[in-house]
Amino acid sequence: MKSLLKTALLNGAISIAVVASSSGVFAADMTGAGATFPYPVYAKWAEAYKAKTGSNLNYQSIGSSGGIKQIKAKTVDFGATDNPVKFDDLEKDGLVQFPAIIGGVVPVINVEGVKPGEIKLDGPTLADIFQGVISDWGDKRIAIMNPGVKIPSGPITVVVRADGSGTTAIFTDYLAKTSSMFKDSVGSGASVKWPAASTVGGKGNEGVAANVSRVKNSVGYVEYAYAKKNKMTFISLKNKDGQFVAPDDLTFAAAAAGTDWAKIPGMGTFITNASGAKSWPITGASFILMYKDPDNKANAAEVLKFFDFAFKDGKKMAEDLDYVPMPDSTTDFIRKNVWSKIKAK
Repeated sequence: MKSLLKTALLNGAISIAVVASSSGVFAADMTGAGATFPYPVYAKWAEAYKAKTGSNLNYQSIGSSGGIKQIKAKTVDFGATDNPVKFDDLEKDGLVQFPAIIGGVVPVINVEGVKPGEIKLDGPTLADIFQGVISDWGDKRIAIMNPGVKIPSGPITVVVRADGSGTTAIFTDYLAKTSSMFKDSVGSGASVKWPAASTVGGKGNEGVAANVSRVKNSVGYVEYAYAKKNKMTFISLKNKDGQFVAPDDLTFAAAAAGTDWAKIPGMGTFITNASGAKSWPITGASFILMYKDPDNKANAAEVLKFFDFAFKDGKKMAEDLDYVPMPDSTTDFIRKNVWSKIKAK
């Protein structure tokens, strides 16, 4: 099973084979598609759920925009997105939305001789790098912010998502909040036009991680699990309270602590640039989309059982990958006020 999961992670899909029980009845086969941000933890949950119940989750890690398209086309039992759908659009399409996991988006670099977290930047400087205003690691603004750190000069290659991406939506939401220039010239969303002269695209978090690891003097952005798995060099960031922080589950949790999910229509919100001395400024949640009246009610019921298992028994698995599990108060709200709207068999 471990080798199967490893292969699935490399292929960007979870597909754990369904086997017959001794009674000859086949276990359920759920389908989902979308965000690459939560993919590592969904893979881990899927393996554990398969071992416990025999039920299979086939999840395609195709990006948030793809997940929204697939659920609207009714080709999957659930869609996954890090770019939350607005409440009015949920109502129009007969969908519900709930957050499944919290994590952090992390700027990662490939600069020779620099250790993880050694380079420190603030939001406006990071925004200027990603819009091409700062195009060399030897730029004076970077040097002033990093006294005593030996940063070799070299032209910066910006690595971004080539597909419609909730990770991009979270990242650009942060940059737009901290830089009015970035907000006006680039904006925010799942897909934006990146203006830096030297820009390379990668498909999924996997593609961005691979390109940053390959291209010297590059900078990109990935969900933290990908940075950790690939032993990538991350940048420390100055948060809203003026403190430089490193990414981990504790700083993600600190950022999310003030979010009152029950008061947010459709539960859809970004958690970027949150207050708090220990808060990681590019924190976000990943969301699940399901129909209130699904065509395959048995599969919808199994999806709810899967996420119920994840909320109850998957916390340690999430923490091992430096995600932050949803608080019990939030998952109780989801069960009572979101799942109750789904007509599942």
